[in-house]
Amino acid sequence: MINRCPWAEANPLMTRYHDTEWGVPVHDDRRLFELLTLEGAQAGLSWNTILNKRENYRTAFADFAPERVARFGARNIVTLMNNAGIVRNRLKIESTIDNARAFIAIRQEFGSFDDYIWQFVDGKPHLNRWRSMRAVPASTSLSDKISKDLKKKGFRFVGSTICYAFMQATGMVNDHLTTCFRHNPDTHN
Repeated sequence: MINRCPWAEANPLMTRYHDTEWGVPVHDDRRLFELLTLEGAQAGLSWNTILNKRENYRTAFADFAPERVARFGARNIVTLMNNAGIVRNRLKIESTIDNARAFIAIRQEFGSFDDYIWQFVDGKPHLNRWRSMRAVPASTSLSDKISKDLKKKGFRFVGSTICYAFMQATGMVNDHLTTCFRHNPDTHN
């Protein structure tokens, strides 16, 4: 029997996400934009809901190409508001467009969003050693710092809790429980 983080046992989609993606370091700008968008969309909802809508998000938001999303206008917003395949929240939709523009500005300043975001952890994942889900924080002083900086740079839906979830998803922090088979960084292909 394989030991996993308890949340990963909810259904096969969550298990696959846990086993293959969550906590694996991401250095691709498009994937970073995707995960930042999805974490913002998840605010107030379950991650399972967002995973079930992920392919719809990819289609609706131009496969998360920031340059394309940054050009979305009023017609795109109307279309997205009528798209039952995504979370139809006007503020979240508009924030994705604004975030694409801010994302591009960061790339122009730092060379890549990857270089910008990973500087917060000195380019290396932080390996935590949590023994239970109750011990895993919803936010940290580092996610507070990242949230504040992203907001200063024009991002929305990037509160500290969203930033921490983003850090977990992108492997900036490894929050797999010590009992989980994915805790060992060597298992992150």
